[in-house]
Amino acid sequence: MTKKEPLAYRMSPRTLEEFVGQEHIIGKGKLLYRMIQADKISSIILFGPPGTGKTSIARIIANTTKVPFFRLNAVTAGVKDIKQVVEETQNTFMNPAGRCVLFIDEIHRFNKAQQDALLPHVEDGTVVLIGATTENPFFEVNKALISRSTVFMLEPLKNEHIEKIVRMAVEDKERGFGNLKINISDEAVSLLAEMAGGDARIALNALELAVLTSDMNDEGAYVISPETIVDCIQKRSVRFDKSSEQHYDNISAFIKSMRGSDPDAAVLYLAKALYAGEDPEFLARRIMICASEDVGMANPTALLVAVAAAQAVHMIGMPEARILLAHAAVTVATSPKSNSAYKAIDKALYDVEHKNTGEAPMHLRNAVVKGMESLGYGVGYKYAHDFPGNIVDDMEYMPDEMIGAIYYEPSGNGYEAKIKEWLEKRRSKKINKESQV
Repeated sequence: MTKKEPLAYRMSPRTLEEFVGQEHIIGKGKLLYRMIQADKISSIILFGPPGTGKTSIARIIANTTKVPFFRLNAVTAGVKDIKQVVEETQNTFMNPAGRCVLFIDEIHRFNKAQQDALLPHVEDGTVVLIGATTENPFFEVNKALISRSTVFMLEPLKNEHIEKIVRMAVEDKERGFGNLKINISDEAVSLLAEMAGGDARIALNALELAVLTSDMNDEGAYVISPETIVDCIQKRSVRFDKSSEQHYDNISAFIKSMRGSDPDAAVLYLAKALYAGEDPEFLARRIMICASEDVGMANPTALLVAVAAAQAVHMIGMPEARILLAHAAVTVATSPKSNSAYKAIDKALYDVEHKNTGEAPMHLRNAVVKGMESLGYGVGYKYAHDFPGNIVDDMEYMPDEMIGAIYYEPSGNGYEAKIKEWLEKRRSKKINKESQV
């Protein structure tokens, strides 16, 4: 390893003891730790964001295993490369063990045929697979491969982990900057960890850039200030890709925060989406749905606010659209909640699909052509506005087959409390009328 290689590559851990973070899967005594330590590795898939240690774990295995270790990148490799690895592995003269460890980086980029080519060799033990992916393997990787592997989910590194890695790089004389005099304040290290967004590679790349572009002071030291760190990272890393799983995770959290009446969390997830370049009109549509599905009749005006915001976002665009979206999201989050309308339509749709729900009563049908009255169309219909309270208590609106069916059940939250009180009186009066008949 030479100093020409990037700092992030040079500082990659060589042993389990040098690995920082991911204690939940590779902490001392954990399954993956024991597998590597005993050189009893079985097929695994490492799933997590960039810069969290997937490749580092593979390198540690390469340094500790006694069987041949091969590495392929799914971007450039194909079935031919897989066959070549298998042929070399099955050469008993060169490899008496008859097995190898094969690390495939970005395994989600392998197509079905390429993944299928791996399967029989993983199944018979010729290949011990280590797959690394930033995408959810349960969506992107062959189910047969998943079933023959253990999936380990890596998490974004904590700030304390990033800080430790940065300090190791500053002090390490063999691989890092330990032979240079570097003055980096605790504030700068903390800021670097904060802006790296859980990605050690980003932190180390920024540190390297800061050192390489800084001049020595009169004392022969490189001074790395918080301002230098900000300049070298430029824009804080956010784990969000609008075309990947993070898109779905973030939008799910956004919707559930509005539903759960937490405006602060809702605004945070909205900000994450906007920062990462999410389409503002897509976000506006999600707010409209939530305003109807989750707020509904408890605050009917929430939908009006959401629709108005969506129209305004379309007309105005970013960056001002962020204000409109926040307005609508906060309105939805702070509104009383009711999914009564949502439940009502789904219940009615179920009945339409599974039951004989009858036809509209004749008195509700319009006699659109002269002579239809003689067949009963519109006969007996009573115009509501001709009666006290604009309600006809003794007229049935349901088909005969569905009389008595109830779909809308108001929650009693917010404005719907008034609806509930009114509807209970209305329904009880109707029941009393029917019982008298």
